[in-house]
Amino acid sequence: MKIRLLGTGAADGIPGFFINNEVSTYAKKHGGKDLRTRSAALIDGCVKIDLPPDTICQLHRDRLDASDWSALVLTHSHEDHLAVSEIQYALYPFTELEQLPFTIYGNSKIKQLVRQRYPYWPIEFVEMTSFGEYTHADYKITALPANHEIEEECLNLLFERDGVSLLYATDTGIWKEPTFEFLAGRRLNGLVIECTEGFHNASYEGHLNIERLSFVLNRLRADFAIDENTTVVTTHHAHSGMATHAQLEAALAPIGAEPGYDGCVVEVRSKGG
Repeated sequence: MKIRLLGTGAADGIPGFFINNEVSTYAKKHGGKDLRTRSAALIDGCVKIDLPPDTICQLHRDRLDASDWSALVLTHSHEDHLAVSEIQYALYPFTELEQLPFTIYGNSKIKQLVRQRYPYWPIEFVEMTSFGEYTHADYKITALPANHEIEEECLNLLFERDGVSLLYATDTGIWKEPTFEFLAGRRLNGLVIECTEGFHNASYEGHLNIERLSFVLNRLRADFAIDENTTVVTTHHAHSGMATHAQLEAALAPIGAEPGYDGCVVEVRSKGG
């Protein structure tokens, strides 16, 4: 299974809008892996995760074609994860299509937003709930509840196919016990997980900093959910985390993780693969 991280930034990206802190200034000067658009990903070229307002520039940058998507799986309705107005460009009169060519998966809040915006359009929508299991093509998708402290079910996504498992966990915070209990013993092959706050010790518990991420990874190891063979990559980095890409590399290596960057491709294999 391959996952391309199209965007690895938090709500306002790096460099941030209207801000010139140290991390944003460094990114403006050096570019490269320090430039981060809003978080999104693509699995095996066909299963799209989230639809941020940066989607079209991400596709142009990586020379990708949205017509390859068979599914759009959404984590929650925050605007850095769902730019609902972008869906219209898949259908007539912007294209010749009269039916959306991909299935949308998301929670009840997302379903409401999509139906309100496109009440008469033929859109196939699958409503997801916490711990629900869904089948899309060859993929089994399990929706796991994040601890993002918002008035909707914010979902992390476990993808399984051909003996390979990958958990995409952005906007998660430290999970509550039911999520840890579900993951115990599952032996994940890959984990893409947020590290929004970086070095910042924020009081808000709906995101992870490096210290909280270390706690989560240690708990997952103790529960036999991940081990030394699990590929662990971070995403959803905020400029307020006060960490450049190089600084993240140095800080994450001791806890068994590496920072993702925009456009990177991570290949996840089974232990025997």
